[in-house]
Amino acid sequence: MSQEEIALQTRRVAPGYEPIRRSEVSRAWRRFARYRPGVVALAFLGFLAVVAIFPDVFAPHSYTQVFRGMRGAPPTWSHPVGFDHIGRDMLSRIIWGTRVAFIVGLLATGIAVVIGVAIGAAAGYFGGRVDVVLSRIVDTLMAFPTLVLLITLAAVLGPGMVTTVVIIGLAGWAQYARVVRADMLSLREREFVLAARAAGASAARVIFRHGVPNLLGPIIVLATLGIGGIIILESALSFLGLGVQPPTPSWGSMLSDGRAFIQTYPQIAIAPGVMISLTVLAFNLLGDGLRDALDPRLKT
Repeated sequence: MSQEEIALQTRRVAPGYEPIRRSEVSRAWRRFARYRPGVVALAFLGFLAVVAIFPDVFAPHSYTQVFRGMRGAPPTWSHPVGFDHIGRDMLSRIIWGTRVAFIVGLLATGIAVVIGVAIGAAAGYFGGRVDVVLSRIVDTLMAFPTLVLLITLAAVLGPGMVTTVVIIGLAGWAQYARVVRADMLSLREREFVLAARAAGASAARVIFRHGVPNLLGPIIVLATLGIGGIIILESALSFLGLGVQPPTPSWGSMLSDGRAFIQTYPQIAIAPGVMISLTVLAFNLLGDGLRDALDPRLKT
C-alpha cells in the first residue's frame, strides 16, 4: 500500500478528520447537563450575553443621565439599584458595564488563544531548539506578576478599551501555549500525524489540520475558565484608572467610584462587586462543566 493510501486510510479514522457525530455531542451534553451548577451558569451567562448585545433595550435610562437631587439616593421602584454619587441610575450603568465586561473578556481571550495555540503547537511539534526557545519565552512571561505587567503596559500605552483588550490578550497567552505544547508533544507521535507527514503535508497543515482540532477540548475549557480571570483583570485596571475610561461604564470604575462612599452610599460599590463575583463564578462553573463533558477522565 502506498504512502498516499495509508494517509487516506488514516484520515478516515483519525480524530482530526472524523466529523463530530451527533451521538458524541449528545453524550457530551448529557454529561454536562448532569452538572447542575454548570447548567445554571450557562443560563445566567446566556442572559448576560443578551443584555450585553442589547443594553439599550434593557437599560431603563441613559448611563450618562443625571437625576437632580438624587445623588446617592437609595433604590426605588423605578430605580431598583439606586443612584451613584453623581445621581446616575445604577441599574443602567450596571447593564452597560456588562457589555464592556463581555467585550474585553471575549476579545482578549481570543487574542490569547490564537497566540498561545500557535506558539504552543509550534514548540510541541518541532521540538529541539524551537521548543527550547519558545518554552523559555513562555516561562519568562509567566514569571512576571500579571497585574504588574498590565499596569506597566497600560501606563506606557495609555488607558482605553482597545488598549485594555490588547495588553490583556498579549499578557495571557502563555498558559495556552504551555497546555498546547504538552499535548502536541504526545500528539505528534500519533499514527495519523505520522501518516500525514509521510504523505508530504507541510508542517503548518499538519499542525492546524491534524493537531489543533484534537486539542479543542482542553483549549475550550481553559478559555472558558480564563474569561473570568480576564474580567477581574479588566476591573482591576479600570479600578486603578488605567482601563476603560469614563463616561463608558465599567464595573471596575464603578467600584472605584464607590470606595469613597462605602459608608454613606454602599450600593455604589456593592452592585458592581456583586456582578463581578457572580459573573466570574458563572464562568468558573461553566468551565468545570465543560471539562467534565469534554473529557470525563479529568472529572474529580
